[in-house]
This record gives sequence, structure tokens and C-alpha cells, in this order.
Amino acid sequence: MAKNAAAKSDAKKLRITLRKSGIGFDKKQKLVVQGLGLRRIGHTVELPDNAATRGMILKVRHLVEVNG
Repeated sequence: MAKNAAAKSDAKKLRITLRKSGIGFDKKQKLVVQGLGLRRIGHTVELPDNAATRGMILKVRHLVEVNG
């Protein structure tokens, strides 16, 4: 059990920050921002670096900033 926890903490993470409001953009883009866990401008979340996360970032790349 401890091995799994250590392996998960070593996994690559992405820091995603909401830089622009979703107001005025497609409703689906607002839902993607919400799905990433971003709540307000300037809010930062740390998510695993995987295909699903990268796909969501691609949909809203004009609204977010990514540091990895």
C-alpha cells in the first residue's frame, strides 16, 4: 500500500491557473473550466499530467495558464 502512495506522489503534476473569465465564451468551455476545478480568476489547481487533463487544457488554453 505504501508503494502505491509513494508512486502516485512522484507522478508528474500540472499547475493550472485561471487567467480569464469564461463569460462570453461557449457554455462547454465554462463547463471544462469547472471540470478542471477552477473557481475564480487567479485560482490555481494541481492536477495529474495525463491525456484527459491535457485535452481539457487544450479546450480552454485561451483562458488558463499552465506551469508544469
